[in-house]
Amino acid sequence: MRFSALVARIALSLSAALIPALGFAYDPDAVAASDTLQNQNGTAKTEVAKHEAFNPGEMIIEHISDNHEWHVYGHVFIPLPVIVKTDKGFECFSSGHFRNPETHELQPYKGNNYTYALKAGKIVVWDEVAQAENQQATKTILDVSITKNVVTLFIVVALMFLIFVNVAKSYKKRVGQTTKGLQSALEPLIIFVRDDVAKASIGKKYERYMPYLLTVFFFVWIANLLGLIPFFPGGANFTGNITITLSLALITFVITLFSANKNYWRHIFAMPGVPIGVLVILTPIEIFGMFLKPMVLMIRLFANITAGHIIALSFYALIFIFAKGGESTGTGLGVSVASVAFCVFMMFLELLVGFIQAYVFTLLSAIYFGSAVEEHNHAEEHGHDADDGLVTAHAHTVAH
Repeated sequence: MRFSALVARIALSLSAALIPALGFAYDPDAVAASDTLQNQNGTAKTEVAKHEAFNPGEMIIEHISDNHEWHVYGHVFIPLPVIVKTDKGFECFSSGHFRNPETHELQPYKGNNYTYALKAGKIVVWDEVAQAENQQATKTILDVSITKNVVTLFIVVALMFLIFVNVAKSYKKRVGQTTKGLQSALEPLIIFVRDDVAKASIGKKYERYMPYLLTVFFFVWIANLLGLIPFFPGGANFTGNITITLSLALITFVITLFSANKNYWRHIFAMPGVPIGVLVILTPIEIFGMFLKPMVLMIRLFANITAGHIIALSFYALIFIFAKGGESTGTGLGVSVASVAFCVFMMFLELLVGFIQAYVFTLLSAIYFGSAVEEHNHAEEHGHDADDGLVTAHAHTVAH
């Protein structure tokens, strides 16, 4: 009950924080930016943007995409380190150089090697001739900057380190005593991952996979919760970035391959009890399914988290759409009541989705590990029971 009460308090706190923060999370007038032009002398300059119609798609894409600066509210941006490699070597500078200090509009920055510009969230070498002809820049660069998602990664890792070091110290101090505080909140989750995920899916060899399963569960869960906070250091669509989910899925895939025993590989290339004629069709499917597993992990987490952010932002955008379209502040205020109410509802829903997606990712990883270390069945191996072979084949097909 104490854990449930803690979750409820967290949900209420986040929801209460969401309502006042909605007004500062996005300023449609601040994002209206014009393209960088050239003057008669060939020097790049920035034209001050005119107030344009509110573009909800631009606002949503800005939120769910990675960026080289962290938009706090209005004209307030937190600059992040830019690290690029060109044919002339590495160059480092602050992304704040891309903002005009007076107009806050984007502008090119002349570095030591080239002049750079921030276009559509990407850093390009500013090519005056190509820009004048509305073409792509000819220079290519390698961008290894510290972006918003990278900063979020550091924050999540730091939070996990602080949390679990604190819990570990508490266990050492309170040997043989009942848990309290953060201990009592995390222990049910750890036991849940151990008993209902690892043991149930992997079996007696579950202990070797517990460090990874616990790490990936809390990593995804904390990142999901952090993404629901609408102000710095939250708000980043971290687990909704496909490169992040791809990296996590590849780690699970590599662990599965290195854990696999000969029984696993035999079921992939020549499933026992299956006629050779059927293997011609079944084996390619099994091989394809082996590579399909990390794709399922990647897309499932990416799609669910991104969809939640898009839905919440879409209803928030209705406030500005109705206000601009009807040229009436009252219309916007009237729609804002329903929009904010729905955003609060989405906040509670996303709290649940964030936990479920962390659980599903961990569970599927454990199932893949379990299939890789599963001991072979002697009767099935020698084909003594054809029905068992067909049932096993059917089970593997369903799992894939």
